[in-house]
Amino acid sequence: MPESENNGLVRKLKNRHIQMIAFGGAIGTGLYYGSAEAIRLAGPAAILAYLIGGFIIYLIMRMLGEMSTQEPVAGAFSYFAHKYWGDFPGFFAGWNYWFLYVLVSIAELTVLGIYLDHWVMIDHWKTTLVALFIITGINLVTVRFFGEFEFWFALIKVLAVIGMIVFGIFLIVTGFAGGEVKVSNLWDYGGFFPMGIGGMVMSLVVIMFSFGGTELIGIAAGEAEEPHKTIPGAINQVMWRILLFYIGAVTVIMILNPWNMVGRAGSPFVMIFEHIGIPAAGHILNFVVITAAISVYNSAVYSNGRMLYSLAEQKNAPQIFTRLSANHIPYAAILFSSCCTAIVVIINYMIPNEAFMRMMAVVTAAVATTWAMIVLVNLKFRQKFRGNEEELVFKVPFYPLSNYLCLGFLGLLMGLMVLTGFTADGNLTALFTWLGIFAPDARPLLSLLVPDVSISVFIVPVWVLVLYIGYCIRNRDRKRLFR
Repeated sequence: MPESENNGLVRKLKNRHIQMIAFGGAIGTGLYYGSAEAIRLAGPAAILAYLIGGFIIYLIMRMLGEMSTQEPVAGAFSYFAHKYWGDFPGFFAGWNYWFLYVLVSIAELTVLGIYLDHWVMIDHWKTTLVALFIITGINLVTVRFFGEFEFWFALIKVLAVIGMIVFGIFLIVTGFAGGEVKVSNLWDYGGFFPMGIGGMVMSLVVIMFSFGGTELIGIAAGEAEEPHKTIPGAINQVMWRILLFYIGAVTVIMILNPWNMVGRAGSPFVMIFEHIGIPAAGHILNFVVITAAISVYNSAVYSNGRMLYSLAEQKNAPQIFTRLSANHIPYAAILFSSCCTAIVVIINYMIPNEAFMRMMAVVTAAVATTWAMIVLVNLKFRQKFRGNEEELVFKVPFYPLSNYLCLGFLGLLMGLMVLTGFTADGNLTALFTWLGIFAPDARPLLSLLVPDVSISVFIVPVWVLVLYIGYCIRNRDRKRLFR
C-alpha cells in the first residue's frame, strides 16, 4: 500500500519488529508469575489448558490476520468494525481497545514500582512518572526507533524463557538437581488431572489473559514493510513459538518439581535458577520482569497512539488526533494517551499497595470484549467477500466453524469468570449470603482457590452502556466536537 493510502504513516517496521511486538505483549508477568497460579489450579493438566487456550488465540489471530493482510491499516479491528459492521461497532471497538491499553499502561507502570522495591525503595509515583516520560519520548521519535527499542527489550524476555527451558532440560537429563527431578512428576502426585477436569477448565481463567497482547500485530500492520508477507509470517511464527515457550516452560517446571510444590517459594523461574546454584536468582528475575513491564508499556503507548489516530480518521475522535509530526508520528494521539495514563501517578500516590490488582480486574473484561469483537467483525468482513473468497490472501482455517468455536469458548470463559465469585471468600457468595439466598454455613459452589474476577464480567454491560452514551453525545454534537 503506498504511503498516501496509509494516511501518512510510513512502513518502517520489519518482520523482526512485528514478531517481537507480538512477543512483547504476550510474554510477561502472565508467564513469569501467572504460570504458578495455573499449575496450582490444574496441576500437570495446565499443559493441556495452555494448549487449548493457545489454539483459540491462534484462531482469533488468524481472523485478525486475514483482515489486516487484506487491508493493512493502523486501526486494525476498529477500522474493520467501522467499515464492515457500522459506525457504533467501530466507535466501540476502537475506544474499548484504547481504554484497555490505558489500563494496561497504568497496571504496568504500577507493577514497575513494585519490582524496583526489590533493589531500592522509591515512592512508586516517582518511578512511574519517570518511566512515563521516557517511554512516551521514545514513541515520539520515529516508528523505527520504537521498533528497535521494543525488539531488544522483548528479546530479553524471550531469551530468559529459552534459558530457563535449556537449563531445565540440562537438569533433567544430567540429574544434577537431585532425585526429585523425574518425568513421572507429571502423574505421580494425584495423576495428570489431580484437581479433576474442573481444575483444568478453571485454570483457563488465569491462562487466557496471559495471551493478551498478541492482537498488537494487527495494530502494527499499518506501518509494516510488505504487510502481505510480514503479517501472515508473524502470526504463524509467533503463535507456535508462544505455545512452545509456555508449554515448554510449564512442563520443565513440573518435571523439576512436584506440581504441588510449585509457587510456594515465589516465581517458578526463581526455583529453576536456584536449582543450578545461582545465588543472584532473585536479581536476575527482577531484571527480566522489569524489562517485561517496560516492554509491555512501550507497546501500549504505541497501540494507543495508532488506535486514537485511526478513530480520528473515522471521525470517531477529535480531528486533532490525526496530526502527524515530521517523522510521521501521531504525536497528538500519543501525548493525549500519555496524559490520561498519567493518572497512575495519582493512583500510586494515594493507594500504592492496591493499585495493581484493581487495574487488572478491569483489564480482564476489556481483553475478552476485544477478542469477541475481532471474531464478530471477521464474520462481517467475510460477508463482503462471499463468492470471492479467492481474493483473500490469508484465509481463516475452518471458517465459519472456527468463529463460532471461538465465540462459544469466550462465552464459556465469561461464565467461568462469573463462577469465580462463588468461592468461599468470593464476592457473589457474600452477596447471596447477605440476600438470604445462601445459608451462612452453606458450602461454596466452587471449592477451588481461584482468584475472584467475577466483577470484571459485570463491568462489560456497564462499559458498553457508557460508550453508547458517548456515541450518542458524539452524534448529537458531531459538528461542534469533531470539526
